[in-house]
Amino acid sequence: MRKRKLGRTSGHRRALLRSLVTSLVLAGRIETTEAKAKTIKPLADKMVTLGKRGDLHARRQAAAFLLQPDAVKRLFDELAPKYGARNGGYTRVVKAGPRRGDAAPMAIIEWV
Repeated sequence: MRKRKLGRTSGHRRALLRSLVTSLVLAGRIETTEAKAKTIKPLADKMVTLGKRGDLHARRQAAAFLLQPDAVKRLFDELAPKYGARNGGYTRVVKAGPRRGDAAPMAIIEWV
């Protein structure tokens, strides 16, 4: 699979993706560019999988990736139980049309 670089260095890209996934966990849905939304989809799904595992090691792995303790708490207490019977596909990406300033294709990523 080809990795999207998003025009950033590896450290900057990692920080951006961690921030976006944290925002998605806390807010429930975020609007961003299509490329970023498609890039964070597997990362967000992986966080829910960690939440469903529910052990201490999974919680520490999630805490190492997510930027806020509130996000880890919400992931394990609210999101993971909600998707207990579902095997993958926890997020959806909906195209939202071009951005006004630079006509970049926008998308909304949200929990299913």
